[in-house]
Amino acid sequence: MKLRVLTYNIHRAIGVDRRFRPERIRQILSHYDADVVLLQEVDDGVPRSREMNLAKTFAEELQYPHFALGRNHRLKKGSYGNATLSRFPIVRQRNIDLTIGEKKRRGCQHTTLDLGNDELEVFNLHLGLSGRERESQIGILVRSSEFPGLFGTGPCLVAGDFNDWRSRIRPVLTEVFRFSSATERRSRWNRAIPTYPSLSPRGALDRLYYRGIDLVGARRCRLSLSRVASDHLPVIADFVVGNSNR
Repeated sequence: MKLRVLTYNIHRAIGVDRRFRPERIRQILSHYDADVVLLQEVDDGVPRSREMNLAKTFAEELQYPHFALGRNHRLKKGSYGNATLSRFPIVRQRNIDLTIGEKKRRGCQHTTLDLGNDELEVFNLHLGLSGRERESQIGILVRSSEFPGLFGTGPCLVAGDFNDWRSRIRPVLTEVFRFSSATERRSRWNRAIPTYPSLSPRGALDRLYYRGIDLVGARRCRLSLSRVASDHLPVIADFVVGNSNR
């Protein structure tokens, strides 16, 4: 079975022009028509985004029958966090708190998707801005009740905005937990797909790790609209599920 996954920090649908334009995000998502969409910085009930539940709005407008919203940060009015839109039933969901001390609240949304003949475990995260904070957050994630069950061969994705400029998180996932990276390039000089800032991407902040499925290919969005729709560019990855030699 073919599976397309898209991960995107939508910056609350507020573009680099500082305008709230959810229709731009919707157009980008519609263009790629992914089976599973992982979004970060998704508002729900916040005045700056017309008090919309952006996860629900995108799911309805793009005809995703299933969605989940993990609220990481509560504001004076409303909240925001990570959202998963899916063409497959979401049979389990939980928001894992990755907040470190007094730092900005962060989280990882865990969902289990029913693919029919298999289940896909999906971790949609948004890590902090400092290296030590990110290392501690990955420590919380791998010690969570969801992660120990992943030592089998079942399909699994860990994706989102890692804020990992220097790829320090990569060895933990690839060498310790045996994930592969969809967003790593073979190039000696630029090992990961840059996605930030959207106007002139230099940092590979948005990443996707996978296990138990086969990667066909991955790329960043090159639509001109994406350069202004958010300060990040989305990443699109195509997989095959069920035909692996694992």
